[in-house]
Amino acid sequence: MALENVSALILDDNAHMRGLVRVILASFGMRQIEEAPDCNTAVGVIAGGDIDIAFVDFKLGALDGIDFCKRIRLDPDSPNRYLPIIMITAYSERRRVIDAINAGVDEFLVKPIRAVDVANRVNAVVERRRPFIQTPGYFGPERRRRADPRFKGPWRRADDPGTIDI
Repeated sequence: MALENVSALILDDNAHMRGLVRVILASFGMRQIEEAPDCNTAVGVIAGGDIDIAFVDFKLGALDGIDFCKRIRLDPDSPNRYLPIIMITAYSERRRVIDAINAGVDEFLVKPIRAVDVANRVNAVVERRRPFIQTPGYFGPERRRRADPRFKGPWRRADDPGTIDI
């Protein structure tokens, strides 16, 4: 996977974690890596430049990673609604993962991170990006990872109208 032409933003309030992610990305050949300690700075970086992937910490200051994702995905003034977002967090409880997915995160990484896991997530958003969907309360990558041959309509949950006949 050649990453010399891929640019990244690392959003984390911890400078040491930003540095670790930077070193991992640089080791893959990535040359343009921007950093932001908070959501507002990150949105400014995205608006002002050509960012291809964002690595976002779940827990930040006043606005957390979920708030950032919602701002990127749902705000009509978003600088890039389709930006691939990889969330990095020490919080891996099911509820938090679901919250991240429902906010529009593409991929999820649990700390402590390993270079191989970063590479796999980058590959997923660069080589195998899931299509985006829009529903009344969601905009972002398709939340299901595999197709269900029994699926018969635009809805995605068992309690939605027009779903799978079992």
